[in-house]
Amino acid sequence: MIQLGILLTNRYRLLSVAAILDVFESVNRFYADDDKAPAFNISLFCMDEIDTNHAAEFKGYRIESICEAQKQDLIFIPAFNAANIVQAIGENQKYIPWLQQQFKAGAELACVCTGAFLLGATGLLNGKTATTHVDACPQFAHAFPTVKLQADKVVTGDGGLYTSGGSTSSFHLMLHLLQKYCSKDIAVRTAKLFSIDMDREQQTYFSTFSPVQAHNDELVAMAQQNIEAAYHNAGTIEELIKEIPGSRRNIARRFKQVTGITPIEYLQKTRIEAAKKLLVQTNQQMTEVMINSGYSDPKAFRKIFRKTVGMTPTGYREKFYIS
Repeated sequence: MIQLGILLTNRYRLLSVAAILDVFESVNRFYADDDKAPAFNISLFCMDEIDTNHAAEFKGYRIESICEAQKQDLIFIPAFNAANIVQAIGENQKYIPWLQQQFKAGAELACVCTGAFLLGATGLLNGKTATTHVDACPQFAHAFPTVKLQADKVVTGDGGLYTSGGSTSSFHLMLHLLQKYCSKDIAVRTAKLFSIDMDREQQTYFSTFSPVQAHNDELVAMAQQNIEAAYHNAGTIEELIKEIPGSRRNIARRFKQVTGITPIEYLQKTRIEAAKKLLVQTNQQMTEVMINSGYSDPKAFRKIFRKTVGMTPTGYREKFYIS
């Protein structure tokens, strides 16, 4: 029987824990229906002190301390329900050496969404591929620069370490693991039960460009304001920053240092975000959307949009249009 552990971290998202339990309990029922022993022995783990609230939320499960935990085969780290991920990681420091020990002993580790930040804090992801919620990727890249972040991916797996994108991507992660630990048949049965689209590989079309605004660099703030005010009229980035004191090289250096991207990338992302809003919130023709978001070349617009978002402008409208 596969030993499956789920961490009940501080500030965990109840939805992500519930989804893990629902999927693997369902798989055990598949086995029971086929007159087979359950595939997974599911355990829930907390830090030293057992929180009685956890016991109430997960009636029927014994909540164990990590101090008492036996070796696990697979451990899930749920997403965090916190705006301040750094604070959430600080509150879960005790899990870090335990996860390191379990991994060294042969356990595989899987993260749901922003749970990747806790795995990143263990150092085990250094030099390996990972993903997380698409909107949390800039913060993750800044916090863990040696991790090979693949922001567009729904699921990654590298050396026994697994990560997934936004919350619903956790289902794709679980399907991937079910195919490994059980069989493709079990993965397909699970996908049908939960109506999961098995072939989704990208999450970029769920992203929202949320640039860093809370900083003290007035020069960078001026550049950001200029771009956001005139992205649809300016032809080049030079036109938008020409009135800002300092050389373009110095502006570009400081801009990337503060925001994580270059002024040109910032302009493109601002334009694409504007185009996305026009596509789903208005009935403007595609040519109008292109012009109103700052582009003049249809071919270039489609190419940049698809590269940034992961689908064509037409496909994006069909998927998300608000009628």
